[in-house]
Formats: sequence, C-alpha cells, structure tokens
Amino acid sequence: MYGWIWRHLPGNAWVRGIISLVLALAVVYVLFQYVFPWAEPLLPFGDVTVDGTNAMGAVR
Repeated sequence: MYGWIWRHLPGNAWVRGIISLVLALAVVYVLFQYVFPWAEPLLPFGDVTVDGTNAMGAVR
C-alpha cells in the first residue's frame, strides 16, 4: 500500500517525502479532532473496577 502511494505522488524523493509527511499529519489531525472524540463514548474506559482495596478487602 505504501509503495503504491509513493509511486503515485508527484515530484522527486524530497517532494514526495514532504507530501507524505503532510498527509500523515493530516491523518493524525483528523483522527484526534473527529474520529477519537466520536469513538470515546463507545469505549469502556469509564468502567473502572479498581476501588482502592486489596485482595483481603482492606483499604490501603
């Protein structure tokens, strides 16, 4: 897949590298701004079972 993208980018190796970096940064931006906030309520990160007691039931 990366080879296909690399072959279809215009320019020499330096230009392709810069375009690849910009594309990667754009993907990271979209993930952090739109995808992760949308998916966060769907994930079970709020279901914490740790309550501060040890195996014997005593609070530390």
